Amino acid sequence: MSTHASDPLAALGSLPGVADAVDSVRKAVDRVYGHRVMRRRSNEISSEAALRGARGSAALSGADWALEEVRRRSDFSADAEARTVGAALRLGAEAGQLLSIWRQSPMRVLARLHLVASGDTAIPEGAAADTVGRPRLDGETVDEPLIDAPLPSPSEVAGRLDGLAELIVAGGEAPALVTAAIVHGELLALRPFTSYNGLVARAAERIVLVGSGLDPKAICPAEVGHAEQGTAEYLAAFEGYLSGTPEGVGGWIAHCGRSVELGVRESTAVCEALQRGAA
Repeated sequence: MSTHASDPLAALGSLPGVADAVDSVRKAVDRVYGHRVMRRRSNEISSEAALRGARGSAALSGADWALEEVRRRSDFSADAEARTVGAALRLGAEAGQLLSIWRQSPMRVLARLHLVASGDTAIPEGAAADTVGRPRLDGETVDEPLIDAPLPSPSEVAGRLDGLAELIVAGGEAPALVTAAIVHGELLALRPFTSYNGLVARAAERIVLVGSGLDPKAICPAEVGHAEQGTAEYLAAFEGYLSGTPEGVGGWIAHCGRSVELGVRESTAVCEALQRGAA
């Protein structure tokens, strides 16, 4: 059995507010999985959750489109906002294909996520194509809307990514919410790629939540909850994570937990609409 000394993610379960957040998320997820619509139409709920999650993630990266606009569009190459929405949609579709790889090779998954987010149209004119799918190097700039925290050096990024990957591969007893929140927060703090770091961080959070078994059908989009709580709350919670204090890190995990619960609420509303024949 792991000890907290060898399982640092598990130790975070004792931070202020974390145990309550984990328990609240578990109960919320169990409730939506028990909805009668889930017994026969879970694929529809999953598809709708992916769409709404992509919209929420894109909103946090500066492309706050109405859901129906995201649903209606087929061309996502017109401008930067459209490319961001397109990247979020591609990541939502790709995440489920990477679940089996994540626990064996998280770095490979992160590289794939960035490659998928970037697509064929996201490499700025004059930029090197080989910046896609690999951590940034010295002298390479980062385009990450809304996040202006100090940028770690590439050498620090490499070391911390290796450490994060080791924790994922080793496994442990940490609740899924804790692991997902730390993966999200660490990737946002490091911004390892030259672009789309926020989208990749939130996609990785989803992979952890789904792959852990907490949300195996991917119907509880935390991205919806992050967006619903608003950019200001998201950034304030992230600042807490960056502080490294017990209260700050615990507050970030609790914020991520509330985001999952809001994602549950969104999918519960979809279930209710399907049950009424309104969706």
